[in-house]
Amino acid sequence: MVKKKRKFDPKLILVGIVAIFILLTVTGSFYSVKEQEQAILTMFGKVVRVDTAGLYFKVPFIQSVHHVDMTTHGVGIGYTIQDGQNITVEDEGIMITSDFNFVDIDFYLEYKVSDPVAAYYNCENPEVVMKNMALSCIRNTVVNYPVDDVITTAKGQIQAEVKEKLQGELTNKDIGLMVVNLSVQDAEPPTEEIVQAFKSVETAKQGKETAINNAKKYQSEELPKAEATADKIVQDAVAKKESRIAEAEGQVARFNEMYEQYKLQPYITKKRLFYEAMEDILPELKVIITDGKTQEMLPLESFNSVEGGAKDGDN
Repeated sequence: MVKKKRKFDPKLILVGIVAIFILLTVTGSFYSVKEQEQAILTMFGKVVRVDTAGLYFKVPFIQSVHHVDMTTHGVGIGYTIQDGQNITVEDEGIMITSDFNFVDIDFYLEYKVSDPVAAYYNCENPEVVMKNMALSCIRNTVVNYPVDDVITTAKGQIQAEVKEKLQGELTNKDIGLMVVNLSVQDAEPPTEEIVQAFKSVETAKQGKETAINNAKKYQSEELPKAEATADKIVQDAVAKKESRIAEAEGQVARFNEMYEQYKLQPYITKKRLFYEAMEDILPELKVIITDGKTQEMLPLESFNSVEGGAKDGDN
């Protein structure tokens, strides 16, 4: 028994081709854009429009659609992230400082597309260009700081300056990307020997701070005592000064009074002053004054004491 060869109906083949064409035409006439992306519609290589989230129509086989992710992305500078771990990129984060030291500094850069057309057409690989720009900006900034500041206190200022410079470069180059955030992840000396040296320096700085704090504490404790002692010395000096002034003024007043008496009776006043001086100098001395005929004994003894002495002698 001989089988007959199966013949294909040309009409059926044509219908199938037409159906496939219609299906491709219908499915190729519509496209959707997700919430976190934008779509560039082009025709013959020229941009027709940029679409945000939604469902759109396009001319099939003539117009093309290019989807651009608009979410925020991150990239490490000086290291890469693999399987959730940070892997150091050799020599990428090594920078030179203003005092001619080396420092290994790592950054984390967050960015996103600001202009989908520029990101798609103006640069073949905008992420690579942006990272090179970031490295250049970091080197131009770190070189203005000494190594101690880079490792310790100047991290915030450095990352702010780098972010501003990088955003300016991206705007000038117009590659369609923008900086969302830039942060210093780590900054340390590049070798273990230098690490140990910096640790020694930090220990010395801490010792310095401790000594300064102790000195300030001693100052705060001793300064009030010294000020109190100084105030007492000043007050004593002022009191002594006033006492000496009052004493001097009293002596002046007595001298003036004595001088007035002296002007009235110079001779008598001189004798009285002489006798008073002698009495002060030799209080127990008895002076006998005579002119050859009359005797006078100074100081004069009380008659009561003489009489009392005579009575006692009689007894």
